[in-house]
Amino acid sequence: MLLRRTPRTEATDTGTGARPDAPRPPVRAAALALPLCAALLTACTGGQGQERPDAGPGAPSAPASAGPTAVGTAAPAGAKALAGRYRESGGDEDVYAVQRESGPDGVPLLTVRSRATDSDAQRFDRLKESLVFFLVQVEGVSLERGYLMDVFGRDGSLLHRLDART
Repeated sequence: MLLRRTPRTEATDTGTGARPDAPRPPVRAAALALPLCAALLTACTGGQGQERPDAGPGAPSAPASAGPTAVGTAAPAGAKALAGRYRESGGDEDVYAVQRESGPDGVPLLTVRSRATDSDAQRFDRLKESLVFFLVQVEGVSLERGYLMDVFGRDGSLLHRLDART
């Protein structure tokens, strides 16, 4: 059996010549979806909501500002300024941001962003000692009840997590 196509009269959208029931071009959908995807991807933060593995039950999760997930994630201006003062006083040159927030029960929560790429234990010990000395002696921060510290590397990966609460 041979199917025959019958001519039909099609209504057109005035001015464009396109049929009103014609599908929209995929380019328009892609143009709208790409900026939305980019915005969603840049809003993610590494370590957000992660439990501290060295903490007991009921311990707080990682801070909401837990660090960058991409090299392009900018550090807050205050964290950059604190890191600048730390470096000027002889601190680790790879540290480019130190964010200090109030953690659980008022214990300082330190988020350190570094250009380092490895999790060398000796390097971390030097960083920890020099940063604690700087915060106590130069900045006047009280660490008598301890502190929490997360150190993130160049690519946003978590290099170290320390719970030094007393």
